[in-house]
Amino acid sequence: MTTTTTRPPLSPPTTPPRAGAAKRAPIRWGTPIAYCVALVVIVVMLAPVVFIVIGGFRSNSELTTDPAGLPSVWNVGNYLDVLTGGIFWREVLNSVIAGGATTLGVVTLGLMASYVLARYRFRGRSLLYALFAAGLMFPMTVAITPLYLVVKNLGLMNSLAGVVLPQIAFALPTTIIILVPFLRAIPDEIQEAAFIDGCSRLGFFWRMVVPLAMPGVITVGILAFIASWNSYLLPLFILNDQAVFTLPLGVQAFSSEYSVDTAQVLAFTALSMIPALLFFAFFERRIVGGLTGAVKG
Repeated sequence: MTTTTTRPPLSPPTTPPRAGAAKRAPIRWGTPIAYCVALVVIVVMLAPVVFIVIGGFRSNSELTTDPAGLPSVWNVGNYLDVLTGGIFWREVLNSVIAGGATTLGVVTLGLMASYVLARYRFRGRSLLYALFAAGLMFPMTVAITPLYLVVKNLGLMNSLAGVVLPQIAFALPTTIIILVPFLRAIPDEIQEAAFIDGCSRLGFFWRMVVPLAMPGVITVGILAFIASWNSYLLPLFILNDQAVFTLPLGVQAFSSEYSVDTAQVLAFTALSMIPALLFFAFFERRIVGGLTGAVKG
């Protein structure tokens, strides 16, 4: 008796994957309900901005008769009146000065403090870091009254310095929380090699630490500038002279002075929003990238 064995059919040869070819994860699209909810949220957030911008092109009579309608004739006179006046540009300059000084102070002091907390070992380091982290729980609104008294005793009322110094102090906790992981992620071998080559501690800080931590530095600088640009409560308490008003405070003063001319108030408000929106739109990737690096670190 002879037995016959059947061989399984040969499968076609498979080509091995190419070296370095990464597998792409399939794209998972959300449900229609998620897209509908996201669309509603976007509309709710953009509707006031669109209303303000379009309202600046309308007349006061059109705003009274049909507040939500489109202008029959797109009138740019309201925007031109604001741009040709000296009030708007003076307040923009004050906001730029306050924001630039705040950013410089936050980046300089925050980077130096973060470097000490991240690279040096000393008694009480964890407690000091926890103290800065606890500063995130105390917003400026809580301390506005004692802060006003301190600024008044220092003689900094009606000056941009009285606004800049508190903004630097209240921005340091966020800055240190973001920068410490960046500086801790720097390998110790780089520091040891720099010291072997004769680099001092200060030289290592400027030549190695600052360039390597630049993504985090840019992130905290952008956040500090935007926070200073949008600050309203602190300038409201500190600044009483219109010559040193920042832009958010100037919008409130302008709307009170020209309360009858609603269209021009909307034009002034729309122009005051544009710099912050453009600044955030251009540096959004930097902010997200810096925060992502801080979390990974």
